[in-house]
Amino acid sequence: MRLTTVSPEILDSFRYDDRGLIPGIVQDAGTGEVLMLAYMNRESLKRSLETGQTWFYSRSRQELWHKGATSGHVQHIRQVYYDCDADTLLVLVEQEGVACHEGERSCFHYRLNGAGEREQVEGGPLGAGLKENSLSEILTELFQVIRQRQAERPEGSYTSYLFNSGQDKILKKVGEESAEVVIASKNNKREEIIYEMADLMYHNLVLLAYHGLTIKDIAQELKRRR
Repeated sequence: MRLTTVSPEILDSFRYDDRGLIPGIVQDAGTGEVLMLAYMNRESLKRSLETGQTWFYSRSRQELWHKGATSGHVQHIRQVYYDCDADTLLVLVEQEGVACHEGERSCFHYRLNGAGEREQVEGGPLGAGLKENSLSEILTELFQVIRQRQAERPEGSYTSYLFNSGQDKILKKVGEESAEVVIASKNNKREEIIYEMADLMYHNLVLLAYHGLTIKDIAQELKRRR
């Protein structure tokens, strides 16, 4: 999402606090995972809408900052929502790399356990949920969502964007993600390998759906080879 022109009316339509700030909840557009919360002012919101990447306002440094400017972990904006009071933004993004400065996918990777004690959860809320499911269940559920996006093509969906762009775009992403897996492996970084491999698996599933194939087709071929 990138607006060539951002009118003053749009920027003035939100309810900023007495410091001129509005909280922005950043959510993964594909998985729905909450990645982080940061604050925007009028100027950072304007830059976010104009560039298609998230900009925030640092309350501690009192300056604008472009998410991922130094780390490369930028956030590509797909949709921007706001609540009924117009005092909170919900920004749906495609996240490159990780959102948290501690190296985790989501900033919300701590939780209170049953004893009221703090504990760290690898992968954040989404990772906690994945532990309760097998890989086959997760892939099956993901493929069902991909097939649904293929049929319905909802606006703002990254999966819809891939199908609308056609096979060449899908193949380009498969190639790019394959290269990212190779680079992550050469870097010997566990988290990078996991993240990039997940990206590759997702795009491979999109390619399967594009050709009308299913996970079952691949499973049968692997079974035949075994």
